[in-house]
Amino acid sequence: MDAKQAVIRGETYLGIELGSTRIKAVLIGGDGAILASGAHDWESSPVDGIWTYSLDEVEIGLRACFALLAGDVRSRYGTALTTVGGMGISAMMHGYMAFDENWNQLVPFRTWRNTTTARAADLLTKLLGFNIPQRWGVAHLYQAILNEEPHIGAIAKLTTLAGYVHYRLTGGNVLGVGDASGLFPFDSENFCYNREMMEKFDALAAQKGFNKKLGDILPKHLNAGESAGRLTEAGAKFLDPSGVFEPGVPFCPPEGDAGTGMVATNAVAHSTGNISAGTSIFAMLVLEKPLSKLYTEVDMVTTPGGRPVAMVHAGNCTTDLDAWVSVLGEAAEAVGASFTKSELYDRLYQKALEGDADCGGLLSYNYLSGEHIHGLEEGRPLFVRTPESSFTLANFMRTLLFSAMATLKTGMEILTEKEKVKPINLLGHGGLFKTEGVGQKLMASALGVPVSVMESAGEGGAWGIALLAAYMGEKADGETLDAFLAQKIFARAKSVTEMPDEKTAAGFAEFMKRYATGMAIERAAIEYLKYSC
Repeated sequence: MDAKQAVIRGETYLGIELGSTRIKAVLIGGDGAILASGAHDWESSPVDGIWTYSLDEVEIGLRACFALLAGDVRSRYGTALTTVGGMGISAMMHGYMAFDENWNQLVPFRTWRNTTTARAADLLTKLLGFNIPQRWGVAHLYQAILNEEPHIGAIAKLTTLAGYVHYRLTGGNVLGVGDASGLFPFDSENFCYNREMMEKFDALAAQKGFNKKLGDILPKHLNAGESAGRLTEAGAKFLDPSGVFEPGVPFCPPEGDAGTGMVATNAVAHSTGNISAGTSIFAMLVLEKPLSKLYTEVDMVTTPGGRPVAMVHAGNCTTDLDAWVSVLGEAAEAVGASFTKSELYDRLYQKALEGDADCGGLLSYNYLSGEHIHGLEEGRPLFVRTPESSFTLANFMRTLLFSAMATLKTGMEILTEKEKVKPINLLGHGGLFKTEGVGQKLMASALGVPVSVMESAGEGGAWGIALLAAYMGEKADGETLDAFLAQKIFARAKSVTEMPDEKTAAGFAEFMKRYATGMAIERAAIEYLKYSC
């Protein structure tokens, strides 16, 4: 009854996240409790060699997701969802979304998955003395300038997917600082885009005939807890064409999935860290001091509150694993087995724990797309074995899970071994951790760090952005984001922690030796197996 009255009175908070394979909406109370949810599956497509989603897919997916949330509310509480106390938008970070003065899209959305900006990223990294990954918006922009693409002269706005959706709903061209820090380097001390680096970029771009100033085309950045506008009448109709959901709802700043993942795992304070493992995989460590040098394998971004964060990002994680699970599910159905999707994943993941510590000599590369840490512009998923390998279902599943973690391990070694960053614990969330005790147990041994998973781990960034909306609406004067989360949201949160296991860690180390040696196979596959399209 309390939840129903909160829904009726609009004393709730709504978060929507556009992830790589799913758009999810979560409705929560002021204490963070989940009251209802809805989700819509989608997937990027390679078009002319570019991974993209169309703006029509964005609109259709948002509406479908919201309709399912509204349906869940009506089913649970017997009432319509007409308003909320606050809401926010999150989405996959990075990529390239360029618009003209009237918000007409100039080229299709180039997602984080694309690895076509190597030249621009390298030049900018050297110019700025700051790692500019290929997937960052500024790398895409400069690559387009280098390519002399026709749309360059019309660019008036450069934003992210979360920023674009926020604009459609509120009319405001803003970003949360976490998402902004993946568009262009952010100065945490002065709380702004790095002005010196902006001047260097503007001068370099002007030499190529691009006379726009970054300060004029980048969105305004806002801190967590600040107001980022309200739902307009046009925005309400864009989200809910039925007209039931009312305009006027206040919005928190839009954020990227990395930032909302940190919030969803209470990893925004100094020396905390988390791992997000889904379509991509990344670890975020909130730093107490800057890194000693530049590493192209490590990104520097910020928390939604502006604190510096070292981010190790790999573009491939569960996509190939999901494909294999799907095929195995088809095989099981072909002989008459009956099961739910969750049961299939649980059984197969749990089987991995029965495998040999080193996967029995099996090897897998999960690269559906390119991977910058290994300098791969494209990917070719591969599974390889020798005649003497122990090819069992348990070893097969263990290999797929180890493959999903291997690239992250490569980047994390830079922080843990070269920079001596020693996280006490990492909080895990995302699809890889949904089966209790499997991905978490293997990840802890792979990284040599205890990994904890909370009950809310499966809700991910949609819950995280809903919490940011709640922070905006519920925070006391002067209350910081980390204090709000620690005291009002996670004080009673339940979690399970897995410690590194010596035998599993040794087996993963053997797998990684085989993985490094076999990388030549992956490179050969990219060279000789070409796209048919």
